Amino acid sequence: MRTIDLTGVGVALITPFHDNRSVDYAGLKKLVEHCITNGVDYLVVNGTTAENPTLTSEEKSLILQSVISQAQDRVPVIYGIGGNNTQALMDKISNFDVEGVSAILSASPYYNKPTQEGIYQHYAALSQCSALPIILYNVPGRTSSNISAETTVRLAKDFGNIVAIKEASGNLDQITEILMNRPDGFQVISGDDNLTLHMMLLGGEGVISVSGQGVPEVFCSMVDAALDGDFYTAREAHLSLFDLTNLLFAEGNPAGIKALLELRGVCGSTVRLPLVSASPSLKEQLQTALSALEI
Repeated sequence: MRTIDLTGVGVALITPFHDNRSVDYAGLKKLVEHCITNGVDYLVVNGTTAENPTLTSEEKSLILQSVISQAQDRVPVIYGIGGNNTQALMDKISNFDVEGVSAILSASPYYNKPTQEGIYQHYAALSQCSALPIILYNVPGRTSSNISAETTVRLAKDFGNIVAIKEASGNLDQITEILMNRPDGFQVISGDDNLTLHMMLLGGEGVISVSGQGVPEVFCSMVDAALDGDFYTAREAHLSLFDLTNLLFAEGNPAGIKALLELRGVCGSTVRLPLVSASPSLKEQLQTALSALEI
């Protein structure tokens, strides 16, 4: 069932808020347009970067529909559905309205810290109730458990609708093992912006990025050059973004990327508690790094 091509740059969209912390739907549509017109290949809605733990069910639905409406079938839209209650997640996926959505991104269960067999059985259950392709998401820094290379490859081989993994372990040895043993058609996507080029050199297909929505002009040019085999150009773009990307995560995500988007005039930088906005010092550093890119 491997029917979606994740080659290139996907972005994990933020959720813009007004100063009163209500959702800024106009800002969201402006962000979608900013991404698409500057080369982003697909959009991810309702990921961690979207501050999804603080969104109501109604807001999540309206946000998804706003993105689908603005995208107008120009790029695929992927939706994040994750959790640590497998049965509740199965119910949610079974009842999910798939209209306009191309795939589901699902993070490994957090907090419970399941064994590798538990992780395998969790995704096996999701696979059997999903009408859409599933993208695994390995992000041990947030979930406190790692999907091993062996488990990833096992899932990829056993379930045709498990089509890719967003790998944010930061472990290039583990990622290499996946790339060496994956079945045909299974894609490996970077979940770390500053490791994207490294993973693509090893054979990865691209990235689901945070910083890509802030400076898509440069980020997409890096990935496109790597896909064309022009690694000199890709390296120069990577190096030009290195400091900026690190700044984006200096005070947590998405405070940094929201500050950058505000500097670019795309949307505001408000976040919802328990997160707080970027400090004046970080905003100043981001402005300096942005100016150096000359975009």
